[in-house]
Amino acid sequence: MEIVNMHEAKTRLSQLVDKAAKGEPFVIAKAGKPVARVTAIDSPDPAQQKRTGFLAGQFKVPEDFDRMAEVEIAEMFGS
Repeated sequence: MEIVNMHEAKTRLSQLVDKAAKGEPFVIAKAGKPVARVTAIDSPDPAQQKRTGFLAGQFKVPEDFDRMAEVEIAEMFGS
């Protein structure tokens, strides 16, 4: 992934955005430290494409989950 300093990014912004739109993301750095990653909106990171349900079947939510500690919480609010 290309790293571009802030001044260069300002100078070449149109060119860099065109490359990002074609699937070539880049990083903008300030004083040598990366501060922003620019990617095309319709091309998420491959690692993030299948986040929904990635822990399915790995744990079980207790039946009383919505009532856990309800007495303690009620006491905190003066009920």
